[in-house]
Amino acid sequence: MKTAVLVFPGSNCDHDAYHALKHVVGVDAEFVWHKSSSLDGFDAVVIPGGFTYGDYLRSGAMAKLSPVMGAVRRFAEGGGPVLGICNGFQILLEAGLLPGAMIVNESLRFVCDFVHLRAGTDRTPFTRGIPVGTVLKIPVAHYQGNYYADERTLSSLEERGQVVFRYCDPEGEVTRESNPNGSARNIAGICSEGGNVLGMMPHPERCSEPVLGSGDGRRLFDAMIAWLGGRTA
Repeated sequence: MKTAVLVFPGSNCDHDAYHALKHVVGVDAEFVWHKSSSLDGFDAVVIPGGFTYGDYLRSGAMAKLSPVMGAVRRFAEGGGPVLGICNGFQILLEAGLLPGAMIVNESLRFVCDFVHLRAGTDRTPFTRGIPVGTVLKIPVAHYQGNYYADERTLSSLEERGQVVFRYCDPEGEVTRESNPNGSARNIAGICSEGGNVLGMMPHPERCSEPVLGSGDGRRLFDAMIAWLGGRTA
């Protein structure tokens, strides 16, 4: 069982993701440079956070043109699990693997803090076994994390069960005050129609160990391992 951790010019959470995967949950992980055109031999893909290409043009707009993204598309189309975290989520949106876009935070400020998320579906490889309604404490760190989509797209996401996480208060109530960036309908993470591609702004790799202030992020990686084990059994 091997996970690819993509590395672009400007990635800065790649080592965090690698550590969480290899040293915390114990899955084999390997860095894959963005110029690679193949993901053969990998069972899962993580696109980590950072500031790819300095976030010039739009966050993720240049990274989507890297050769590895063609391989990611093929991997996803084959049903492989793909997790895009923060800038990785932005890249998935720019590449058209998930619907919608990211705009500047409503406050016009960079936000770096712990938030609470309410799980909305357990049908993704990364939330399998996490009951709907579960509240997770996970940090965010972004300037363009304000998820936007037109009303038709938002309604479609709701109807198809593609809203995976929403910002909420510690009790699980979805409130305006619990939304750190102005994201539409408090959306913090969405998945593809097939459920195998997940994009989320919060950083599970930064809270995979209790010493970091929360160990809740580990639950997503543990779920991925369990899902892959069931898939290959």
